[in-house]
Amino acid sequence: MVNKGIILAGGTGKRLFPITKSINKHILPIGDKPMIYYPLSILMLAKIKNIEIITNPNEERAFKSVLGPTQDLGIKISYNFQKKPNGIGEVFKVSKKFINNSAFCLILGDNFFYGQALSDYLSNIRKFKKGSLIFTYPVKNIEQFGILEENGLKKRILEKPKKSASNKAVTGLYVFDKKAKNFAKSIKKSIRNELEIVDILNKYSKSKLLKSVDLGRGASWFDMGTFDDLYNVNSLVSLLEKRQRFKIACLEEIALKNNWIDSSNIKKRIKFYGRGNLTDYLKELI
Repeated sequence: MVNKGIILAGGTGKRLFPITKSINKHILPIGDKPMIYYPLSILMLAKIKNIEIITNPNEERAFKSVLGPTQDLGIKISYNFQKKPNGIGEVFKVSKKFINNSAFCLILGDNFFYGQALSDYLSNIRKFKKGSLIFTYPVKNIEQFGILEENGLKKRILEKPKKSASNKAVTGLYVFDKKAKNFAKSIKKSIRNELEIVDILNKYSKSKLLKSVDLGRGASWFDMGTFDDLYNVNSLVSLLEKRQRFKIACLEEIALKNNWIDSSNIKKRIKFYGRGNLTDYLKELI
């Protein structure tokens, strides 16, 4: 069972300059919530309570300000720091103590997942036992993503290929067992001068320990690292919340449904938020 989760929320956010010159992109608003709420909600939906956020040095205070007292969400959050954006593969080094010898789930802080079937897809994380698990999503622009190719039982991931028979993009949601730590030790920096997560996943693949879940029409996925996708996700969240009158990535509602908190915690969160849309929504939960 996976009991630990990591959110990678560092980097420079250079695709969103000049906005991210002065603010971490994971605190930018998506609807009426900071971006960080969305990956955090995915871990909570997967029933993961012990979470580490990796961010840039000196940014812990900003995240604490927008998340508030997380004990009232029934979760434990700790912080770690990536001095330079040396690639996703550096997570295994930065979070060595947190990971220890445990299986864990890693999600990129700018990834947005949504859909009616999402809970069913995330149940694969709760059922996870060994190896590595990835989630894929069909895309047209394969040259912008890591692409999963399959030939029978054989799998391999190509980093931003110009051509491929596959259009299955590897999303920013991964699960690893304790073997990841050893696999990570042997990878070297790529041409981009980064430690690539793809190299670790391909080591799992060679050992026939890589499993994949294809996110179909019952789910949506966006990488919110560009202005276009930032706009698209904001529009989607705003539209859905107005039409259906429920909140996406409402951390308190998820915690309540998980039986991690009760109405007294909701009241504390209402006090934390003050006036606003989230407060009005939370009042309807108690």
